[in-house]
This record gives sequence, C-alpha cells and structure tokens, in this order.
Amino acid sequence: MNVCDKKVFEKIYKEYIQKISDFLYYKYGAAHDHFDIAQEAFVKLWQNCKKVPPEKAKSYLYTVANNTMLNALKHQKVVLKHQKAPAKNYDQEDPQFILEEQQFLKKYEKALAGLSENQRVVFLLNRIEGKSHQEIADILELSIRAVRKRLYMAVENLRKHIDGI
Repeated sequence: MNVCDKKVFEKIYKEYIQKISDFLYYKYGAAHDHFDIAQEAFVKLWQNCKKVPPEKAKSYLYTVANNTMLNALKHQKVVLKHQKAPAKNYDQEDPQFILEEQQFLKKYEKALAGLSENQRVVFLLNRIEGKSHQEIADILELSIRAVRKRLYMAVENLRKHIDGI
C-alpha cells in the first residue's frame, strides 16, 4: 500500500479531515482557519506521499497541521505587533476597578499558560466551549476518567496561582 495511491489517499482524507479540523479548532479556537490548515496538511501529505507510509499518515497529518497552525499564529503575532497603535479608551468606570480587572486578567492568562497543554485543552473545552466530559473524551480519544483527572488538575493549578477563585 502506498499513500500516493488515489484510493488510499482518499480513504485517509475521509477518515481524518474532520478530526484534524476539530483538533485545530479546539486547540487554537474559532478565530483561525482550522479547516484550511487541515487542508494544507493533506496537500503536504500528497506532496510527500512517497516518503510517508500509510500507517504513519495520521501522525504526519496531525504534526504538520499543528506546526502549520503554530507558524500562522507566529506570523499573526508579528502582524499584530506592527499594527498596534495606542487606542483612546474612555471609560466611565472606576479606575480602581479597571486596574483590578486588568491584574486579574493577567493572573488568569499567566495561570492558563502555566497549565500543561493537556490540562489547558480539557479545561477550555469544558469551561469555555461547554463540552461534557463524554464529548471531550470522544474528541481527544481519552477515557472519561482521564478527562476528569486533567480537568481536576487544571482547576487545582488555577486555584494555586489565582487568589480568590
């Protein structure tokens, strides 16, 4: 069997395109072109079909898709850095409240960044996306027990780093 064979490639495409797209969506959010990145991973698989055996196609696709998304995010950060202009923000709120809100947001972002990738993905899927433990287990191909443990550890780590949660 060879990935360059049209039928083998089609089978791999049909089996993994939605899974890879969903993986990118849940890992990086809806603001990014997760389906386009998944498509690019398949283009690269086709370009390198002679080098990738069919049993390695899944891991190749996930790795290429993840790396492509990381490169896109890196490029987006550079673009945003050059587009930043001081914005005038006129609020009617108490300056003390605004300061505390900004400090809490920084603590929250820092605490989220401090979580392991596994914990962060499960936490965001559950708390932000509203997914159930079973849905998360299906998406990440884990047991429900593993999902619960990761979620518990994520919440515990957040509590350690943020006072008042």
